[in-house]
Amino acid sequence: MTPAERPSTLLNRRGFLALGAGATAALGLAACSSSASPPPQAKVGPTSPLIARAEAARRPAGAVVRPVDLTAQVGELDLGGVQVRTWSFGQLPGKEIRLKRGEVLQAKLSNRLPQPTTIHWHGLALRNDMDGVPDLTQPAVAAGSDFTYEFTVPEAGTFWFHPHVGVQLDRGLYAPLIVEDPADGGDYDTELVIVFDDWLDGTGTDPDAVLANLKQNGMNMGAMPGMDHMGGMPKSDLLGGDAGDVTYPHFLANGRTATAPTSFPGKPGQRIRLRLINAGADTAFRVGVPGVPLRVTHTDGFPTTASGDAEAVLLGMGERIDAVFTVPATGVPVLAIAEGKSGYAQVLVHAGNSRAGTANDSAAELLKKAKVQTVQDFSAAPQVDLKNRAPDVTHDLKLASPGAKYDWTINGKPYDPADGLPVRQRQRVRLRFVNDSDMYHPMHLHGHTFQVRGQNAPGPRKDTVLVLPRRTVEVDFDADNPGQWLTHCHNAYHGESTMMTVVSYVE
Repeated sequence: MTPAERPSTLLNRRGFLALGAGATAALGLAACSSSASPPPQAKVGPTSPLIARAEAARRPAGAVVRPVDLTAQVGELDLGGVQVRTWSFGQLPGKEIRLKRGEVLQAKLSNRLPQPTTIHWHGLALRNDMDGVPDLTQPAVAAGSDFTYEFTVPEAGTFWFHPHVGVQLDRGLYAPLIVEDPADGGDYDTELVIVFDDWLDGTGTDPDAVLANLKQNGMNMGAMPGMDHMGGMPKSDLLGGDAGDVTYPHFLANGRTATAPTSFPGKPGQRIRLRLINAGADTAFRVGVPGVPLRVTHTDGFPTTASGDAEAVLLGMGERIDAVFTVPATGVPVLAIAEGKSGYAQVLVHAGNSRAGTANDSAAELLKKAKVQTVQDFSAAPQVDLKNRAPDVTHDLKLASPGAKYDWTINGKPYDPADGLPVRQRQRVRLRFVNDSDMYHPMHLHGHTFQVRGQNAPGPRKDTVLVLPRRTVEVDFDADNPGQWLTHCHNAYHGESTMMTVVSYVE
């Protein structure tokens, strides 16, 4: 079904209440600049004519349409000597989608899973009704049904896509989405896209069982496979404390374990642009090429300047980093250490006839001691730096520790698609992520890119930012893409345990 063919009568009553363009609802969270609750305001829902107008404005005349077929299915996959039965788009990761800025993606999703599903196009400032959030931007695509996503890709960069139903993200339903800039390519010779993941599906448990046990037992998780045992939570100084809630038997790079990695045929002296994507559900990765400096060029798809070359970079769930390195005379691994956990993933980069070795435990130990660049080391490149401007509205998002039943919250409330943070078109909006918990949270905003506010200088442009325990991170964005937009923790288990809210455009 195409967007033009999708009638509003497909919405159930709950969906209608959340989606209706003219629906009037009380938005229960006020801007922090006001202590009074806002009066009822008409929300700009995904069926609003404003959404179609915004799409028309960003679609060039005669834009090329790129059709893609995606089948979400159940099947056996080989992780490198480890056979698992899981859900995927037919391979792991799913087949890369690559197109040019300003082109139109027309992606037909065929749902052959036993559950409803959707696709969220992570990082793209696309039209609101194609964002893939059930009960907020579209009804979920029922098992056995099809749905066609169609939208213009307005910005170049490294993006990816995944479901937004339950903890389906912690299966194999993800793939890279690369939007090319015609001006790229002058400072590198070739590209290598790497998707990192933490894996437990089909190894004696599955994500639904893990989440159910977390909700039943809270943080007293016992010894069920896939969860931290009574020995305590994994810890990381880099992450400020707790490093995750879930243990994983495998960490993957491009769908393979570290003992059976994929390889890339590099050449000595070749400049490789790495496009690094963290598709993990509960794991941040420390990524580097041991002994070889990285020049970071992009954060979450947007050009950046960095404070010198990096030995390693920190990549939280949902984040992407682009970096260029020069292949040395001998083959090297691109390593991703599971931060605070036990294990790593890798892709081998060969150097002509010099093949990188599979066994890299000692190199991984060295990488654990490397100096790591994090968000405070990056600034937006001048061409994407937001013009300095005072915010028109500021919203606090207080991130709270879980209660007895693993109920993470924002501003003390569970997620409600009909409740949100009101903004108006053309406002400069500031979000203050206030982390009152003892765990880090990768906070992701749909449909926009924000600029992180640095202590001494403007920070990078991003759509996902790590908020460390007991810290506050402020981000600014321009309200230039109307609709109802989810903002949430990209730890899949936190998000599905209600650490989500809505940035809600109102008229």
